[in-house]
Amino acid sequence: MSRRLVVDLASPRAAWRIPPSAVQAIRDALGAGWEVVEVQAPAASDGDGGSGTPEAAAAARGAEIYLGYGVPAGVVAAGRGSLRWVHSGTAGIGASLRHLAGTDVVLTNSAAVHAEPIADWAIAAIGYFARGLDRMREFQAAERWARPEFTDLHVPVREFADLRLGVFGLGGIGAAIARRAVALGMHVIGIRRRPERGGPRGVAWVGGLADLPRLAAESDCLVIAAPHTDHTRAAVGRDVLTRLPQDAIVVNVSRGTLLDETALLELLDAGRVRGAALDVFAVEPLPGAHPFWRHPRVLVSPHVAAVTARFWERETGLIVENIKRYLAGSPLANTVDPEAGY
Repeated sequence: MSRRLVVDLASPRAAWRIPPSAVQAIRDALGAGWEVVEVQAPAASDGDGGSGTPEAAAAARGAEIYLGYGVPAGVVAAGRGSLRWVHSGTAGIGASLRHLAGTDVVLTNSAAVHAEPIADWAIAAIGYFARGLDRMREFQAAERWARPEFTDLHVPVREFADLRLGVFGLGGIGAAIARRAVALGMHVIGIRRRPERGGPRGVAWVGGLADLPRLAAESDCLVIAAPHTDHTRAAVGRDVLTRLPQDAIVVNVSRGTLLDETALLELLDAGRVRGAALDVFAVEPLPGAHPFWRHPRVLVSPHVAAVTARFWERETGLIVENIKRYLAGSPLANTVDPEAGY
């Protein structure tokens, strides 16, 4: 009797739709004795708990491994008693953890896969405001040769080496951002759930969540890269934001639930914050007429910081590596800690 792995990754989005080459790599890694079932129904790749099509639930009955975008409740119910390992192509897994509560199914996610492109995006976003590119675009739209505004220093322009970068969440994504920032000469500090694990080489200090106010006070750029958990929800509130130095830059590549958007908007309007680069929001899609859309100090990104053409190269590598570990009975990479929430 063959063992079964379910592939529920037929996203309608080209960037996230699994290519045939990846499916073949999965088949090759499993070897003989395994059945690979591809769910053809469109898989919602924009959430963290999966949409749960009837086709996916049907395929999960008797399956041992499930690969999807989050883990739908219907899949967990259908696979009860047979599922041993489920993998999510997303970094966020809040809803999936709720669906898996009370089971002994191992959950892995794709946070590490997204680290490099998100880190690139974060550094580019910092440069957008630090180097005054937002103002250049504004002047260009007005067909205005605004050289005096820059040469007379009316537009603040800063070099990377003069910036202090604070990273809230020194996990895979935060560490990738920190490494780039160190290489560019920035003074980098950070906080994480377990500060004793430290950070990348060159990070000046690493603290715990209680050090978030200090992190803000010492950061010309504050990057939010922590996962959404009960401990991090609304962590970057008004009291933290008001500790930022004058003309600080705020970057959020985590979840909108970690940031007090109302307080941020007030500080932007007051000229206290230089700019905000936001890839995630409390409500997505960002509602029409929201002040962020037309705010001159805000860069709105539609939750696409992780998007590049290399996603499946990295994702396939992670899945194949974990299949090898699974078959060998070894610990899996990117295993989610249910107590920590990531």
